Amino acid sequence: MKGLLISGDRSGSGKTSITLALAALLSREATVQTYKVAMDYIDPSYLTAVTGRPCRNLDSYVMSPAQMRGVFEHGAKGADLALVEGVRGLFEGAEAVGDAGSTASVAKALDLPVVLVVDARSITRSAAAIVNGYAGFDPDVKVVGVILNNIRTAGHREKTTRAIEHYCGLPVIGAVPRDEGMQLAMRHLGLVPYREGQEGGDFLARVEAVQDVVASCIDLDALKALMVEYTPQGPAEEIFAPVRAAPDLRVAVAYDEAFTFYYNDLFDLLRVLGAEVVTFSPIHDSFPEADGYILGGGYPEIHAAGLEKNRGMREGLRAAAEDGVPIYAECGGLVYLTDCLVLRSGWQGREHEEVYEMCGVLPGEAAIPARRTLGYVEGRSGPACPFGDWAFKGHEFHYSEVDLAEGTTYAYRLSRGTGIAGGMDGAVRGNVLASYTHLHPVASAALYRGFVSRCRERWNGP
Repeated sequence: MKGLLISGDRSGSGKTSITLALAALLSREATVQTYKVAMDYIDPSYLTAVTGRPCRNLDSYVMSPAQMRGVFEHGAKGADLALVEGVRGLFEGAEAVGDAGSTASVAKALDLPVVLVVDARSITRSAAAIVNGYAGFDPDVKVVGVILNNIRTAGHREKTTRAIEHYCGLPVIGAVPRDEGMQLAMRHLGLVPYREGQEGGDFLARVEAVQDVVASCIDLDALKALMVEYTPQGPAEEIFAPVRAAPDLRVAVAYDEAFTFYYNDLFDLLRVLGAEVVTFSPIHDSFPEADGYILGGGYPEIHAAGLEKNRGMREGLRAAAEDGVPIYAECGGLVYLTDCLVLRSGWQGREHEEVYEMCGVLPGEAAIPARRTLGYVEGRSGPACPFGDWAFKGHEFHYSEVDLAEGTTYAYRLSRGTGIAGGMDGAVRGNVLASYTHLHPVASAALYRGFVSRCRERWNGP
């Protein structure tokens, strides 16, 4: 399989729209497996949709090189081409010195060449200086080509291309015009998730428009010529070897327009651990019978009225929690398990505060908006955790805050990150664990092993 990584010179360079279009166009003639650098949910939803294959996440802050190679090789089975979308600028990472969490670190771990998307708005010859800087910053990162974005005129394109090819010795394989049609639908946490966006409006037309623009101005043959055969740079961790011949329990995962934030590796990991995975909608469905429940992140604040209206679902989850059924929730799932969700006056033009009843599993309330919280998390679970004790690295990203009742038990103590309250995260009630921390299922496989084991113990005996 041949592969390539698309990075940007900065956030907002246009690499997401360009990578999305390239994945869609290449999928017309080959089987394309996509990957996304960083703990991101929304970009992978787009890449999954246009290729028909689950996009996988790669993050060197939370995952070891062996884990990244394991995910890469697992996802690549049956694919002809691999396309990796970077995050932010090529060298942006978790720290000022060192490249953990950066796109560059993933390129090195997988030995993939990099095509750099450069925002050329209002620059020409200076673009060559930018490309030279990126190409020479780390000799182990192989920048092999350039795509220009936000090109204004034919003269702008010609002068910028000539400068880069003359001073940098790298091919410019495309120049994307400054075009409002390249903009995808946005929301307070980034892009609108693909599943939700396609429900209406001009969302799908926007995606098609992006593909049309890119098809007309990027040389796909030149792009493919820059791809190289993937060669493992070290051992790959075997993560997805089945531990049981057949599933012996059922795990229900909340998945609808309110809850879409899942890493695709989660579903594979649950299956190899012996779980039959079913999805359900907390907005539209009746409460499903299962041996355990997972409530991921998403936008409960956008769909608060629909979540409140489905009383049977809320009562079912509350009863399951009281009966000791294992429930694991992250971020939006945490919000949903509180007593109520408060949408404060002024948010998205509201004249008055709005309060919506949630599940009432965790005494307390959630509110939005609040101070934006974004960044990596590091910590350790403790004896209160129903699913085991392990050290972890993860991510948090939200505009809400949760105020839980005094005396709430917390399973996580964070050495990095904010959590729910004062560096504590992972609220516990019986076999319920709910946190702001997002954990990758490969990097934190111990959590899911503990969750499935507790489901098995709860219903089938130790």
